[in-house]
Amino acid sequence: MAIDNGDFVRVNFTGKIKDTDDVFDTTYDEIAQEAGIFEENKTYKPIPIVVGGNHLLPAIEEAIKGLEAGDKKTIEVDAENAFGQRNSKLIQLVPMKEFKRQGMTPVPGMKIQSEGATGKILTVNGGRVKVDFNHELAGRDLVYDVEVCEIIEDDEEKIKSMIELHYSNPNVDIDKTEIDIVDGVANIKLDEMAKFDQQSYMDITFARFRIAKDIWENIEEITKVNFVDEFEKREETDDEEDEE
Repeated sequence: MAIDNGDFVRVNFTGKIKDTDDVFDTTYDEIAQEAGIFEENKTYKPIPIVVGGNHLLPAIEEAIKGLEAGDKKTIEVDAENAFGQRNSKLIQLVPMKEFKRQGMTPVPGMKIQSEGATGKILTVNGGRVKVDFNHELAGRDLVYDVEVCEIIEDDEEKIKSMIELHYSNPNVDIDKTEIDIVDGVANIKLDEMAKFDQQSYMDITFARFRIAKDIWENIEEITKVNFVDEFEKREETDDEEDEE
């Protein structure tokens, strides 16, 4: 089965900077360790995407169309189609007082958030701090080695793959997620551990919206998605009553 837009697939990949061959991202733990970019809290395994869903760079998703499960491909992505060219206007001087107001001590290399953008501090000079808000890979041509591990065909597994992609809570067991599809409605009951999520209500709401959107846009039979949260009264045992 050749991959096309709207297909749910799992892929492994390794991304490298073309002119240096430096690895900046990968789904393989061995490669991450060799490249010195291994993260303890990150799970290294094939990631689920919807082809055409902008889950990876559009140039990558376009390039894997026509491939089949087990196929591998090396994809070159120029800067324009990767993270764009560098923009000098995104290098800004920020008054030191702005950092002091937030109780921060800026140092070169520190990353900061401002109005939804991530910036990297370049220099600290007296009362001014130079911050680069360009993407770290802006202006770089990239190379991706991609392997198609699986094409997901079962609707319930497709839904689980989107939960896995968008709701990255390591304490939630995806296999304990219950999915019931009836008359075009997908009812999703997440693992009990989801009730104890420490993320903000807004972050959880956005994650659920992204899951729902990918489902109804790419699974023809489903037009509505419900997330079911159940809180059941627990009956007291005789021992608990005696303790009271």
